[in-house]
Amino acid sequence: MGEIYEPPKVWKWDRENGGKFASTNRPVAGATHEKNLPVGRHPHQLYSLATPNGVKVTVLFEELLALGIKEAEYDAWLIRIGDGDQFGSGFVEINPNSKIPALVDRSGPEPVRVFESGAILLHLAEKFGRFMASDPARRPELLSWLFWQMGSAPYLGGGFGHFYSYAPEKWEYPIDRFAMEAKRQLDVLDRHLSGARFMAGADYTIADIAIWAWYGQLALGRLYSAGEFLDVESYVHVQRWAQEIDARPAVQRGRMVNRTFGDPEMQLHERHDASDFTRQ
Repeated sequence: MGEIYEPPKVWKWDRENGGKFASTNRPVAGATHEKNLPVGRHPHQLYSLATPNGVKVTVLFEELLALGIKEAEYDAWLIRIGDGDQFGSGFVEINPNSKIPALVDRSGPEPVRVFESGAILLHLAEKFGRFMASDPARRPELLSWLFWQMGSAPYLGGGFGHFYSYAPEKWEYPIDRFAMEAKRQLDVLDRHLSGARFMAGADYTIADIAIWAWYGQLALGRLYSAGEFLDVESYVHVQRWAQEIDARPAVQRGRMVNRTFGDPEMQLHERHDASDFTRQ
């Protein structure tokens, strides 16, 4: 049994707390340095990285473009969070929370910032009238699952993923605690998908895109190298759903954008034109 930690009366920031992201985590907001963001020629300027939250947005953009919606064209600029790009002054101006992804919609008379991945998905889906439920009566179901993802994923990422993969030491209690919650969430999805093709029913929507980016990729063995540990193959309905979405060409392209890790053939650091996928 390890040494018992006694919390101090007033917590102080320990810069040497260890872990993969120790150099960028801090208890204060705001910019750390001056850095303007680049601006491309398309109506939408995305600043991101291919984490699950970033993948949500690039998948939706690619799905919209696959439908022939040229107004959905976008430039995807790479934000290297390990280098602290998210704390540059230009990025903080469009997302005061310093998290990716962040979007500037320049299609109107004035630029509009949109931050938080769920807000970006909803903004784009409503703007173009696609990937919402075709039956208006299903809209509350869609929104419920979209917000379920936004509220649940921090337990998977910052909870399970952090302590299982990134913490400087392996501690039994937090790993067990968050593994239990990750499996509970997978069971929630599996029970629901046993009676529905997609999250909001028959239609593939932004709720599926948001949830797939996290839980679909977890089920497919792409997150935290934890597939066997969490026995993801036992969630047969999640597996069926995850594989169906993964086979979509737009999803495959969206996964590549702003990706700097893994198989080099799956990396497209920046995306400024559809032809970038063939030039990489």
